[in-house]
Amino acid sequence: MQDSPPSGPLVVGVDVGGTKTHLRALAGDVIVADHVRSSAGWRPHDRAAAARRLTDLVREALPEGARPAALAVGAHACETPRQCAEIRDALRLSLGVPARVVGDAELLVPAAGLDEGVGLVAGTGSVAVGRLPGGDPVQVGGWGAVLGDEGGAAGLVREAARAVWAAHDRGEEPGALALGLLAAFGVPEVPALGAALEGASDVSAEWGRHAPAVFAAAAEDSALARSVIAEAGAALAALVARLAARGVPVDDVVVAGGTVLGQPALYEAFAAALADAVPGARPRPLTVPPVEGAVALARALL
Repeated sequence: MQDSPPSGPLVVGVDVGGTKTHLRALAGDVIVADHVRSSAGWRPHDRAAAARRLTDLVREALPEGARPAALAVGAHACETPRQCAEIRDALRLSLGVPARVVGDAELLVPAAGLDEGVGLVAGTGSVAVGRLPGGDPVQVGGWGAVLGDEGGAAGLVREAARAVWAAHDRGEEPGALALGLLAAFGVPEVPALGAALEGASDVSAEWGRHAPAVFAAAAEDSALARSVIAEAGAALAALVARLAARGVPVDDVVVAGGTVLGQPALYEAFAAALADAVPGARPRPLTVPPVEGAVALARALL
């Protein structure tokens, strides 16, 4: 951080993720502020509270006397254009600068330096976003761990539990996947997994943190675990196929999220399924922080 106000237009990008919030401010190519904090307390459905939180963040992170020329935000759980526009309008009033607010997955394509394509996130949850040729945003997936989020960490654990229960109903002895889940949830037998899953107070987080047990079982040559991972990869590819069916350009699919990028078995399953479901679509792992996409969107406002 600099001690004096920077020269030249100051652009600010903010990535409000499900776990952490990352603000980056640049004057030209010089980073003026790079600040990470927890996303705890983020309430995108309360536009006033969301705008206050973002306004306070900008004022705290920038050097004294520095004023942004433009601001762009990728906001977790900002699920509709109307919701994002309401936060944007509140930000424009509070900061008095041009602003843009999009869902956080929409940062991936500009972060990769592209003008169009699909942003696919598979972390704790999963979602895919793109834009129609006319510019209208389209989002698919992202429905939460109880009903959706296939291919995300929590969805993997849910489907692994279902596979283990089905094997139990067939009379099979617990294999590597069942034993891994039992150890992860701290329960003595397969039927007890139901109460353990249902007792979670934060379903996505508490289920998702046990996803490594699925990949560990696959590494132990569990056919059941490998099947769960293959189905998760196919489910992620299906999100891209849904966007393609709705007219979204899908030649480039920018991929982010700790689960899909941190687990080669899932990424490989996704890439193989994508080649079958949407021939010609190119998966591109994101190699820079998503906040770079917010910075790019902010520059476009100047």
